[in-house]
Amino acid sequence: MDAPKALVTAPFRGPGLGLLRSLCSEVVIDPWIDHQPLRLYNSAQLAERVAAEGAQLLIVESDSVKGPVLDLPLIAIGSCRGDPTNVDIPAATERGIPVLRAPGRNADAVAEVTVGLLFAVNRGIVRADMDVRAGLVWRDGTIPYQRFRAWELAGQTVGIVGLGAVGRATKWRLEGLGMRVISTDPFAPDATHSLDALLAEADVVSLHAAVTPDTAGLIGASQFAAMKEGALFINSARAQLHDTDALVMALHSGKLAGAGLDHFVGENLPVDHPLCSMPNVVLTPHIGGATWDTETRHSTLIAEGLATLFAGGRPANLVNPEVLEGR
Repeated sequence: MDAPKALVTAPFRGPGLGLLRSLCSEVVIDPWIDHQPLRLYNSAQLAERVAAEGAQLLIVESDSVKGPVLDLPLIAIGSCRGDPTNVDIPAATERGIPVLRAPGRNADAVAEVTVGLLFAVNRGIVRADMDVRAGLVWRDGTIPYQRFRAWELAGQTVGIVGLGAVGRATKWRLEGLGMRVISTDPFAPDATHSLDALLAEADVVSLHAAVTPDTAGLIGASQFAAMKEGALFINSARAQLHDTDALVMALHSGKLAGAGLDHFVGENLPVDHPLCSMPNVVLTPHIGGATWDTETRHSTLIAEGLATLFAGGRPANLVNPEVLEGR
């Protein structure tokens, strides 16, 4: 096979970029994230761009790879995501196009944000910062020691819901902080608890499950009611895993002492939403995976997978290995 020309609309950096260049006759890099205003190709736009470039290899992160894109003579597609939901996998498979993904690319990044949210909620770090900036260190006749006392995290029990790459990356970090970690995951043999048992025992509940028909709405009113009084709730996975209205009620009632969230349905929260006015809630706008390291990692995963594929092997990160049958 002649070395292909690659169009890369994902951020791509580090050793993986060097490897990709060694595999290709030419690499055109035009990451979606570098554009202001933001540029995201739909399938028709992406197909037009691929055809204009004369590319045979396509690497994306957020652009839509469906319909007309898959009618082009592509030899492979790389999706720089753990779950390549932006690619029509059945259609690619039908056309014999291998699709690679980047599992675990952002596990460390999301785990770090999880720890950050937990500290911020537990110690009131955001509120304390705002008091200093507003000149209200001595607010309403109180001193900070009165307003921001908290139990230390060391020695507390944290329940991890979902032992995938992010859950495991979070687990060892929290253990390193001196926390006792318990876990639930029906697909992980080393998980320690059922969901019900975990909720009853954990001082902190941290969600790391993927959204599936079985996990959507996993934590609702009955699950919040089953948690310990004064528990903390952290969700750095997806907002669809919990019932937001039930979370608001659990916070209003005092059942939960606080919450930290990195995701919202539609990735947007109206400024008049009840969560925005709660001082014991820390909100971040889906920044968990936003590190240069995530980009370096997915670049390496995709490039190494392509190197294996081009050498006649079967990459571990190949989504549709059936396309290789008979080759």
